Amino acid sequence: MKKSNTIQKLTNWEHWPSPMFYLPNLPYAFYLALRAKHLAFFSATNPCIKSSGNGTESKYETILLVPKKHRPKSVLVQPNSKFKNILLALEKENINFPLIAKPDVGFRGLLVQKIVTEKELKNYLKKYPINIIIQEFLDYENECGVFYHRNPNENTGQISSLTLKHFLSVTGDGTSSLKELILKDNRAKLYLDLFAEIHKEKLDSIPKKNEIIKLTAVGNHSKGTQFINGNHLITKKLISTFDQLSKSIPGWYYGRVDLKYNTFEELENGTDFKVLEINGIIAEPTHIYDSENYTYLKALKAIRTHWKSLFNIATTNHTHFNTPYKNPFHFLNEIIVLKKYTKKIRHLSK
Repeated sequence: MKKSNTIQKLTNWEHWPSPMFYLPNLPYAFYLALRAKHLAFFSATNPCIKSSGNGTESKYETILLVPKKHRPKSVLVQPNSKFKNILLALEKENINFPLIAKPDVGFRGLLVQKIVTEKELKNYLKKYPINIIIQEFLDYENECGVFYHRNPNENTGQISSLTLKHFLSVTGDGTSSLKELILKDNRAKLYLDLFAEIHKEKLDSIPKKNEIIKLTAVGNHSKGTQFINGNHLITKKLISTFDQLSKSIPGWYYGRVDLKYNTFEELENGTDFKVLEINGIIAEPTHIYDSENYTYLKALKAIRTHWKSLFNIATTNHTHFNTPYKNPFHFLNEIIVLKKYTKKIRHLSK
């Protein structure tokens, strides 16, 4: 089975490793750096976020930039905090179980977990002695990623990517176990190890006929969530909503907003949606991973197009608003520290 899954991932570029999307584009990145006359020009893109969002920023500090009505209730937990104090903090913020726990620094769904009980939370915090964000679990019907960018000299920006997220689920037939249902699904079986861990207590149970079992509550590609190109849904009204969001966060001009909503009309009008997180300069236009409606070469081109927008924003901030470029060595050191941190918490998760 593992050999079959490996072959399927190799033959479908959607599952290829990140270097396959960035190494071919490196010459273009160096070209932009030459034009900017600085290797870390992109560090001036989002002045309100540490290093413009290179992955080392605090997600807790970043989510607090979002207007209160559009952000989930959140608590930052530091290592070795007394558990009773954590529970008091959750009670104060009116955060109830189930809830979401995730690292304050992290990406690609690393260690993001839905927590159902106090015991689970206590074990999670004990296992991962790092800064952790605890957020309310948002029971909205839909989730998507919206990539927005706006030049600081302009009042109106662009939405260049809208990714709809389809959470994997299986439907019971009254005779097959949950594990058997997963193995029968061409996409779900690729993430068998992940789902076996999430549903380990009911893997051998037999769901009722027509019972729908949602396999994951975390909308990350690495967690099996299918990304669907929703660019046809981009409208002037939606862009206006994100213009308002951008202007309510002084210093944020470029990145992907991952959010939850119930109806697209509510999202489009800006009446009801919640921002899960804002990703800065390392954000991807995730619609490119819809391999059924996109091609690998078009994906590479989309990345270059976004980098061109990033270049225009960063150089405008630097030239017209005196936003400094970060020292390339300091920027590189942050990435090295991040790599060590990521390696450490991946080791903890084993």
